[in-house]
Amino acid sequence: QEWQNPFATWDPQDFCNISEIVLPMDTYWSPPIFILERVSGQNPELNYMVLMHNGSFNSTRPFQVTLTCSLIILKFPFDTQTCNLSIASFLYPAVTDFVMKMRRTPAEIMQHSQNLLLTDGEWKFTNLSIVEFTEALDDKEYSVVTYMISMRRRPTLYILNLILPTCALYLLDMAVLFGPSSLEEKINFQIAIILGSSMLAVILNNSLPTSSNKPPIIGTP
Repeated sequence: QEWQNPFATWDPQDFCNISEIVLPMDTYWSPPIFILERVSGQNPELNYMVLMHNGSFNSTRPFQVTLTCSLIILKFPFDTQTCNLSIASFLYPAVTDFVMKMRRTPAEIMQHSQNLLLTDGEWKFTNLSIVEFTEALDDKEYSVVTYMISMRRRPTLYILNLILPTCALYLLDMAVLFGPSSLEEKINFQIAIILGSSMLAVILNNSLPTSSNKPPIIGTP
């Protein structure tokens, strides 16, 4: 965060060429912002900000936040999701008091995020776009900045553990059904196929989120 305070300026030549100082967050006014989709999170203990001699404040506070995100898993595990992270302040109207603006372009922020995102997890960060707008609430308009984060699921684990075993079971089912085996052997094998399909259905049910309105194609009977 960066903001200006014209009442907190000084001439560095009058103070031993000191051009910046570090102060606690509660020393001066700081922008009160909120994350709208936030469910829970860990607040940082870095409650300090840097004040420049020209009245410019700079505050860097890392947050670890859990957000709500509506998932569309119809194409699971080859799905691409877009989650929003909205930052707003509902204490000061945007027209007269408080307006939030991005310092960097979405391309710069995306490149910076890719440099910091070192985890090799289930999701791959693909795109980032930013929308600045005003939200009307109680006859007032407030400034809101929304980050739209696009992610693509890495499907390799699901292909190896779910799709390929399912295809193998059904191929075996067809081979036994049209094979020269006796009726009793076919019935026993069909029961084994049903049990194997049930186990894969349980694995699929534990792997999928429960917040989607439509089930995935591979989970639809």
